[in-house]
Amino acid sequence: MTDRIALFLALALVLLLVIDAQIFDWANTLFLVQKLTELTEWLAFWR
Repeated sequence: MTDRIALFLALALVLLLVIDAQIFDWANTLFLVQKLTELTEWLAFWR
């Protein structure tokens, strides 16, 4: 991965977080964090 691609991905992520905070009041981010937590607990069960 080049520096230009990494910078673009980082800026896109920050932009999406800002949009989620301003427009959707963190609803999408909280949903994704909850699903990621459920996934890690499910994976830990099958370990």
